[in-house]
Amino acid sequence: QLQASGGGLAQAGGSLRLSCAASTRTLATYTMAWFRQAPGKEREFVAGIHWSGSSTYYADPVKGRFTISRDPDEKRVYLQMNGLKHEDTAVYFCAGRVAFSEISVVPADFESWGQGTLVTVSS
Repeated sequence: QLQASGGGLAQAGGSLRLSCAASTRTLATYTMAWFRQAPGKEREFVAGIHWSGSSTYYADPVKGRFTISRDPDEKRVYLQMNGLKHEDTAVYFCAGRVAFSEISVVPADFESWGQGTLVTVSS
């Protein structure tokens, strides 16, 4: 079970930091990602980090503004969001793939999901 937190209201140009934690296990061997879903739209990939921590991947709309990371004890994954735009408004979900897997941008490839945290950016 994954738990996402850190969402809220921010002004355009501001920052928020999302956090994803596993309630019962370490995330050390899991490739993790953040997705988002805006009202009336499909869920879309935002950022992913390889289970080894050796690589990350970002969707074009967030490149240079968002950073995905995982903490040293491997129990949390973060999404630092800077330079927020109104179009970043969405519910953000963290997701985990099976152990030792590669980064994917396809929601169906992820087996574990958090409950979502709402990010609202005022213009």
